[in-house]
Amino acid sequence: MKPSKRKITVLKQICKLIPRNLVPKLAKKHGVDKQSRSFTPWSHVFSLLYAQLSHSMSLNDVCDALQNHKSAVNDIREAVPPSRNGLSNANRKRNADMAEDLFWTTFKHLQEVTPRFGVGHGYCGVPHRFKRTISAVDSSTIKLFANCLDWAKHRRRKAAAKMHLRLDLQTFLPRYVVVKAADTHDSTEAKELCAGISAGEIVTFDKAYVDFEHLYNLSKRQVFWVTRSKDNMQYKAVGQHSVPKGNILQDVRIKLTGSKTSILYAEEMRLVEAEVKVDGKIKVMTFITDNFNWSPSSICELYKSRWAIELFFKQIKQTLQIADFMGYNENAVRWQVWTALLTYILLRYLDHIREWPFSFPRLFTVLRAVLWSLVDLNDTLESCGTAGAPRRIRAAPEQGYLPGFAYG
Repeated sequence: MKPSKRKITVLKQICKLIPRNLVPKLAKKHGVDKQSRSFTPWSHVFSLLYAQLSHSMSLNDVCDALQNHKSAVNDIREAVPPSRNGLSNANRKRNADMAEDLFWTTFKHLQEVTPRFGVGHGYCGVPHRFKRTISAVDSSTIKLFANCLDWAKHRRRKAAAKMHLRLDLQTFLPRYVVVKAADTHDSTEAKELCAGISAGEIVTFDKAYVDFEHLYNLSKRQVFWVTRSKDNMQYKAVGQHSVPKGNILQDVRIKLTGSKTSILYAEEMRLVEAEVKVDGKIKVMTFITDNFNWSPSSICELYKSRWAIELFFKQIKQTLQIADFMGYNENAVRWQVWTALLTYILLRYLDHIREWPFSFPRLFTVLRAVLWSLVDLNDTLESCGTAGAPRRIRAAPEQGYLPGFAYG
C-alpha cells in the first residue's frame, strides 16, 4: 500500500506533536524572546530538531538544507531558515534552560494526551514478577575537544560532558536527566537523580554511584536499591540470610565496619555473592541491597536489568546527533543534547501510538528519508514492512521433487 498524499510534509507532521504556543511561552519565561529578532525562538528550536532528524553534521549542513526548502520551512509555524552565524550565536547565547524545560513540558503533554505512553515498550530483561516501578541510574560521557572547551576539561588533554540519567525500565523512557561537565564523580549526582523516586519503588545502579549516606537516605524513604559492592568495602557478616545453592555463593546480612561508612550507614544490609555470566564467561560478582525479602536470584536479575540503560545510551548515541557538535561552549552543548532527547521522545511517541513493530533505529531511518515528502505519516509507517517476518509456507510433500528418486 502506497502512502496517501498530504498537503503538509512529514517534518511538519512531527513538529505538530509539540503544542503550538509552548515555545513562545517558554521563550518569554527564560528571556529568550528578548534575544531574538528575525530568527525567532521557534525557528531556533525547529532548526535543531531538523538537525537531529536529518542527522546533520555541521552548521552549514543545517543552514543550506533549510535554505533550499525555504517555503516548506516557512509553512511550519512560520519558521525561517537560519544563517550560519545566526544559528551559532543562538546556540551560544540563548538560555539552554529553555531547551530543558521544553523537553520536560512536551514529555508531560504527550503523557497527558496518551496516559499509557511507553507501557508495553519497556526493556525485555526486566523480571516480570516485579510490579513496582524499577529505575536504573547511570551516566554516559560525551567526548568533546579539549582545546575548545575550558568549561569541560577534566584531564590535561581531554574534555567531556556527562549525561546522568534515571531510566524507567518498564517504559524505557527517561525520568530525570542532568547534563553537565564531566568533572564531578558520579556519586555526587546520585542524590539529585534519585530525589523523585517514591517509597516502594526500586532503583539499581553501578558501584560508581555508591554513597553510603545516600543509600541510607533511600532506605529511610523506603526505596529499595540494588548495586554492586566496592572492592575495598569494609564489613562483617552478622548472620546468614539464606542457604547458598546453585550459582549463589553467599547470602548474608552484614554491617559496615569502616570508620566513616559505619556511621553513614549504621543499619544492616544484605550481601549476595553469585556466579554470573558476562560475555560468555563466568564471573563472581558481589551485590548489596536493603531488601531482605527477595530471593538472591531476584537480586541478581534486578542488577542485570541495569544493562537497559547502557542500551539506551547506545541507541541515542548511534541514532541521534550527540557526537558531532555545532557549538562547543557549555550552552551550545546543552541545547543540542536536550534537543536530541526531545527528538527521541517525539519518535518514541510515534513508535507507541502507531504500534511500530520494528526497531527504533529503523523508525529513525524511515522518517529521515521522507522528511520533506508530502505523504501521510501514518500510511508511511504502516506500509513499511519489507523486512518483516517472512510468510509461513505450508509444507506440501506431494509437490516435492527429489533427484534420483523414482516417482510412480
